[in-house]
Formats: sequence, structure tokens, C-alpha cells
Amino acid sequence: MSGIYVHIPFCKQVCTYCDFHFSTQLKHQDDLCEALCIEIATRVGELTTPIQSIYFGGGSPSIVSDKNLQKIFDQLRKSFDLSELKEVTLESNPDDHSEAKLQFWRTLGINRLSIGIQSFIERDLTFMNRAHNSTEALNCVAMAHEAGFEHLTIDLIYGIPNQSLEEWKANIEYAIASGVNHISAYCLTVESKTALAHLIDTDQIQEKSDEEIEAEYLLLHRTLEEAGFDHYEISNFAKSGSKAVHNSNYWKSAEYLGLGPSAHSFDGKSTRRWNASNNAVYIKSIRNKQDYWESETLSEKERVNEEIMTGLRRKIGVNYQSFPAECQSAFRKNLDEIAPQLKEKLILTVTSVSIKPESWLMADAIIRDLIID
Repeated sequence: MSGIYVHIPFCKQVCTYCDFHFSTQLKHQDDLCEALCIEIATRVGELTTPIQSIYFGGGSPSIVSDKNLQKIFDQLRKSFDLSELKEVTLESNPDDHSEAKLQFWRTLGINRLSIGIQSFIERDLTFMNRAHNSTEALNCVAMAHEAGFEHLTIDLIYGIPNQSLEEWKANIEYAIASGVNHISAYCLTVESKTALAHLIDTDQIQEKSDEEIEAEYLLLHRTLEEAGFDHYEISNFAKSGSKAVHNSNYWKSAEYLGLGPSAHSFDGKSTRRWNASNNAVYIKSIRNKQDYWESETLSEKERVNEEIMTGLRRKIGVNYQSFPAECQSAFRKNLDEIAPQLKEKLILTVTSVSIKPESWLMADAIIRDLIID
């Protein structure tokens, strides 16, 4: 099965921590939509398996005008066979949830919302320069439920400076009480050239310690597991039957088509392709029928290493017996030689290896020792 990712590179404002590709110049939205529809039409036939999911990410897809979103959907339906589609996700911001918007999204066929709440606390939202407030954070899920959306996921961030452990616990409890069936939680990461990096570099705020972050992660893991959520990927928790179809296919290395500026594609075998991370270049190149992407072909070892990296971020782990013989031998050697303090974090069977979910904060160190040189 395959998926389609559509990147919408627009946001109302710049969050302090964000280094994704986007623009706050919404006046170019129509031109971008036109170019995106041309790209959709010209990439027919690239997917070789039935399309199971479509994911609108960004940026902030929920700020796209109804007119442009309708055009994109019309072009997708015209260009691809969507008869086996199971999941259509739109990333949305709480401040964009209105009754009219929610109903319109449903008429398009969107059946899952990924809501960027990040925190229910006003101070945190102000610090992160989010466009919504705490009231909108608290109300947006109920509005989506009332509009008929059954599949909802919300994003939360932990490791926020000046947020107490008690406040983090309250955020988790608000998320549970909202009735969503999927939660994604990410540690606040300091990326270069962001407002957050500047605040830290100039000593205006202080990053949380590793010990504080570990305490928040373990609280998250325990609380959501006790509430009936399966911690199936390092950052993702789902009630029964509610795992993200689109992202799960990424982690399984299934083929996917990436549309829009900075979007990535993978043929499910060895070829990766990525579009220009510049709106003006993307639009101009498509209009002039020029190349707007780069690509690479992965070696057998690189493909295996990607399986190791994605597999060890999932509860299911890595089935190393499926590796080619030479790679399997190298992986077993690395596994035998890994440091004892890391090996004790693993779950080992005769065919697979996985990381204990409560130890996933050690994933990067474990992966570094297990990838094949």
C-alpha cells in the first residue's frame, strides 16, 4: 500500500522552535496551489500500489482557503485512483476550528485531524508563539467531535522551559479527557537559527536537564499506557484500532509520493526524491517545466540502516532475519558488541530486536551502535 503527502508551506506566524519549510506570505497561496495541481497531474503513475492514505502537512494546512483546498482535492481525485483510500489527514491548528471549516473539511473526504495543540497552558503557548490560546486549545477537540470527526490526534510538547512536572501531568490529563484516540508527544528540540536557539544562546532561558526530560517522558509513558493507549512508536500513542495509517507506512518503508515544496518521495525500493525547499523556485520551475527536485539511489546497506533506524523507534522493533546475509551478519556482530548498559534496554528474540518503550530516550545511542558501517 502507498500514501500521498501534500506539503502546504504557509503559517500565520513563526513558532519559536520551528525550522520546517514554510512562509507567512499568504498572498502567494493561489500561485502555490496552481503549481501544486500541475505537479499532481504530472506525477500520475509513479505509485505502483493502491493508495491507502493522504496526509496534508506543513506549515499549517488548515489556513488554506476553501477554494484552494477544493482545487487540490479535485486534482488528486482526477489524477489518482483513490478507491482504496482509508485515511485522509489534515494537520490543523485550534484557532482554525470553526463549524463551517470543520464541515467543509468533512465534505472533502478528510476523516482524520492532527491538531497542533502543543500545550493547554497559556504561558507555554505565548512562549512558543503559537497562534491559538488556551481556551481554543481546550475547545477545539470538542468542536471536531461535534462536527463528526471520529479519528483525532493531538500533538503535545514536553521539555518546555519553566513548565513544572505537575503542569506537564495536567497537559497529559487534559489530552486524555478530550476523548481523542491518538496522541503524539515530542520533546522540545533546539534547532539552529530558530528563535528558541537565540533565546538559549543569549541565556534568556535555560534548557531542561536530561533528568527533567526523562521524568516527563516516563510520566507520559506510564499515564497514557494506564489510560489505554498503546505506546507503539517513540512519539506516538494510540487507542485500539487508531494507529496512524500514513505514518505507519513511512516506518514500514512503503512507497509514498511527496507533493509540494520540500516534500520527499520514496519508491519503496531504493530511490528517494525531494522537492526544492523554496516556494518561489518551486512555482517558477513548474511553470517553466524545469526540474524542481533532486534524487538519490540508496545502497543495500543504506536501506538496511534505514530499517534499523525506523524499526528501533517502533514497539515492533527490527526483524533482522529479513536483512541480506552480509548485512545480517554485520548487524549480529554489532548486537553482540553493544555496551551492556545499552543491551539491557533491548528486548531480544531469535528473529528481532526492539527497545523497551520506557527506554526509548536512549534510542539514538542504541541506533548509533547498531547501524552497519
